[in-house]
Amino acid sequence: MQAAIKTIVIVGGGTAGWMTASALATVMGGRYQIRLVESDEIGIVGVGEATIPMVKRFNQVVGIDEVEFLRATYGTFKLGIEFVNWGRQGERYMHGFGSIGQDLATVRFDQYWQKMRRLGKAAPLEAYSIARMASKANKFMPPTTEAGNSPLAEITYAYHFDASLYARFLRGLAEQRGVQRIEGKISQVRQRASDGFIEAVVLENGTELAGELFIDCSGFRGLLIEQTLQTGFEDWTHWLPCDRALAVPCASAPVLTPYTRSTAHRAGWQWRIPLQHRTGNGHVFCSQFISEDEAAATLLANLDGEALADPRLIKFTTGRRKLGWNKNVVAVGLASGFLEPLESTSIHMIQSAIARLIELFPDSGFDPVVTAEYNRQSAFEYERIRDFIILHYHMNQRTDSEFWQACAHMAIPDTLRQKIALYRSSGRVVRIDNELFSEVGWVQVLEGQNAPIDGYHPLVDVQDEREIADYLHSVQDVIAKCVNVMPEHGAFIARHCAAPRA
Repeated sequence: MQAAIKTIVIVGGGTAGWMTASALATVMGGRYQIRLVESDEIGIVGVGEATIPMVKRFNQVVGIDEVEFLRATYGTFKLGIEFVNWGRQGERYMHGFGSIGQDLATVRFDQYWQKMRRLGKAAPLEAYSIARMASKANKFMPPTTEAGNSPLAEITYAYHFDASLYARFLRGLAEQRGVQRIEGKISQVRQRASDGFIEAVVLENGTELAGELFIDCSGFRGLLIEQTLQTGFEDWTHWLPCDRALAVPCASAPVLTPYTRSTAHRAGWQWRIPLQHRTGNGHVFCSQFISEDEAAATLLANLDGEALADPRLIKFTTGRRKLGWNKNVVAVGLASGFLEPLESTSIHMIQSAIARLIELFPDSGFDPVVTAEYNRQSAFEYERIRDFIILHYHMNQRTDSEFWQACAHMAIPDTLRQKIALYRSSGRVVRIDNELFSEVGWVQVLEGQNAPIDGYHPLVDVQDEREIADYLHSVQDVIAKCVNVMPEHGAFIARHCAAPRA
């Protein structure tokens, strides 16, 4: 019999800590002692409020009722991300969730669209996406099985929510399932002399928390993974030069939009995340090209309404820990690395780290083969998401600032260069292994940012041109009719999941 781990210590709360605690408590069914230590005196970053559709799976696994969760977190629905001024100034496009079009024959829908666009016989790509067209009309409804073989049965969505309230919601759930929360600051980390494994953390009041597996959710400082184990950090600033963010909430706009917006500015970009009670905003920028005061002025000049607080500065370095799992410490959330929230991946990366840990959960022997596989998967995920974010910066045609010109001319990773070259050759995108973003996501960003393309898949020509034209028109017509019957996003929330008003 293998010797099972019985004691788990989670260092740090926030979204990462309480997602980890609630997931492990659910999966382990009370058979393990799970303790989480956090201090009310230590703040959390707490600005990640936009998600991608996989978060629904996490909520289902831990048994969260969607309506209850949305009310508790002032949540709204999300169908995609709108990008403004990223290709050229004045342009906008959307990376919408879910599929685009429907299969016709051998190749993907977008390949038929590429041919017909070259002939001037296709509508814009968004016309074939229910997520994108519903977003333009500020419409939303969840998928319905009553719709049969219809786009209404395939609506893919995620959420916007208050991250601090989400952490509070998960804390309540985790504590109900046996997780013990301990208030306090860690003053000492004790390591085993023989191999450097963590034995215990000691609080300022002298309380000692021993454990076999430690999960570091301590944020950027990486108390265990970096300050104690000195794991090392892989800096990606040369590809993603933004190193600051200013965050501020503001009063809500009159229309509650079902999408996140990212607006490119002179030396960075601004997020806009609509919640039921306010709008979350932030300006991610590069301090080499703009001062903090200028960045704050840009942010405040582009709000929906009155600012509800002073802008809060967050400094960061983009990159990842060289090891996400070192000895008996697994880093989750910002302790494992940072990728700016351009594609709303922050909470997903917490979720995927938890899923990876559960899949590769160790026994007390901590087999290095298992640890190595965790680190391989973690590095792959970080690098592929990194490439997707770099794509947005690199594939721009802006000439109004040094920042954007530097991004357009910078050297990029070979993995991204190959992806762009394949797309340019024939509109093809190949999804490698289990990378996060699918072909349809890459196509939307490449097309939205005016990536050049020389041809399309030759098997498209197997279909008659008239047949393809009729097919595209049919898909466009069905999408338009579906969007027409969908309710307005704000009205749907008011009817089904409105949060209590203070």
